[in-house]
Amino acid sequence: MEKFIMHTDPGHGWLEVPVRTANRLLLDVSDFSRYSFIRGDTLFLEEDCDASLFIRCWEQAIGPIQIEERYSQYEHWIRALPRIEVEIYIDDEIIF
Repeated sequence: MEKFIMHTDPGHGWLEVPVRTANRLLLDVSDFSRYSFIRGDTLFLEEDCDASLFIRCWEQAIGPIQIEERYSQYEHWIRALPRIEVEIYIDDEIIF
């Protein structure tokens, strides 16, 4: 069974997920908020919404999730990574 790492510091937490694993659940990088981070082919999903979304999808598709917690007492290095870029499309065409 696959195990995921939840990285935490005194202020927040992020679930480490390979992009390919999210894709297996039909989740794309664009499904996550700008509060999550990315490095190469790895997502660091913020704990409040994005990690919860992934966990719900995992448990519905595969079953119970295994998470290993890793705590840093200092500001975590994940905070320095690039954020996920979220494109917002607004259709402002007015049809008369």
